[in-house]
Amino acid sequence: MKKKVILFCFIASMQNLFAQKPNVDSILQQVAIEKDEDKKVDLLVRLYTLEVNNNPEWIIETGLKMLNHSQTTKNSNQEAYSYSFLGQGYRLLGNNIKALDYHHRAIALAEKSNNLSLLAITENQMAHVYKDREEYDKAISLYLSATSHAEMGKVEIIKSWAPLNLGQVYLATNKLDSSLMYSQRAYEISLRLKDTNLAPGLIFTNLGGVHSKLGNAPLAISYFNMAIKETYGTSYVRYLNLAYTGLAQHYQRVNQTDSCILYAKKAIAAVNKTSFFYLSSKPAQLLADIYEKTNCDSTLKYAKILKTANDSLTSSKANQQILLMTFEEDLRQQEVAAEKVKEEQQRKQNIQYALLALGIITFIFLFLMLSRRHISNTKLIQFLGVVALLLVFEFLNLLLHPFLERITHHSPVLMLLALVCIAALLVPLHHKLEKWATHKLVEKNKAIRLANAKKTIEELEKK
Repeated sequence: MKKKVILFCFIASMQNLFAQKPNVDSILQQVAIEKDEDKKVDLLVRLYTLEVNNNPEWIIETGLKMLNHSQTTKNSNQEAYSYSFLGQGYRLLGNNIKALDYHHRAIALAEKSNNLSLLAITENQMAHVYKDREEYDKAISLYLSATSHAEMGKVEIIKSWAPLNLGQVYLATNKLDSSLMYSQRAYEISLRLKDTNLAPGLIFTNLGGVHSKLGNAPLAISYFNMAIKETYGTSYVRYLNLAYTGLAQHYQRVNQTDSCILYAKKAIAAVNKTSFFYLSSKPAQLLADIYEKTNCDSTLKYAKILKTANDSLTSSKANQQILLMTFEEDLRQQEVAAEKVKEEQQRKQNIQYALLALGIITFIFLFLMLSRRHISNTKLIQFLGVVALLLVFEFLNLLLHPFLERITHHSPVLMLLALVCIAALLVPLHHKLEKWATHKLVEKNKAIRLANAKKTIEELEKK
């Protein structure tokens, strides 16, 4: 166990060295040429790093870029991931309504894809919204489903995500055995996969909270200090806030008021003047309760912070209104552009159909003209006649196929029955027309040749 802790600390410490935003354009280019859908999802997951998870504006900007790319390439899996990405960005800005809207779109597409890894990602990300709103039953249901789907899927790196979050939710609901079990599972998976993208300190915060509630104070403090060490001085202010808050709550449980005040203030300071100020609500509540009977000024101060933090979902939305409106307009423009691309593709397809029809008509016309005088070989006339009829019937089949797909809703059974019915009509008709056309053309050709021969003989006899 000691070796595992040391290894985990080493992995977490390396994150600070290599944490950086991924190259979005490069990854999207790789996604575009990759054929395997699971590998595509694995590439997209690389966009979700610890660095960007603490930058909601960048997440939204990147989500829009991914969405535009997915609509251009018609990649529904990437589109689902893009919506999930956007949902996470809006959630981190405190706009849960907008976040849920995007997460619902993401899950709907992921369910149609039959890609279990993608479904696990979208479920895990949507569950965060319910966790933030303390709707724990819904959050647990989604996290459990995400855990199951991730295990059955092929993308390894996401398999620790839902267990880590389950550890946090079960801790909040005082189901300590479950919290400990899932936290340890996430920890073991991350070690097995050598995952350097696991939220630094969050798992230590979970374990610290469990041992605090179990009464193991020294072990709890040790875990909280490890969490603080891994997040202090980094951009991961959310995780630092959670570690300080957990430690403040621990000292409240053991009636060490001074320490509780110290770490509650640090928790507020960690997210002060950031998009994550709403995380100040719990430490502000602790401070307001402590000062309630001893210091009116401090009580008022932290009550105001508490109110601001509790209203921060609205406040954050107001503060980011211009940014959100800009992003939404970009999204609308992308949707319009995607519709234009779709219309352009439909226009090109219609042009191709028209050219095919013109080509077939031209071929038949030339065949009829040439077979009267210039083509004398009977077998060649028969062969070209068959080719002409095949072109006509296959072109009709090509035109009917999209119509059949619409009326049968892509049902393989109904499509097969419809095609069999069409074949039952076309094949006999084809044979009759083939026999009639080729026979008539051959006989006509023979008659013309015979007439020409008689004419030639008469001219020779006159001479």
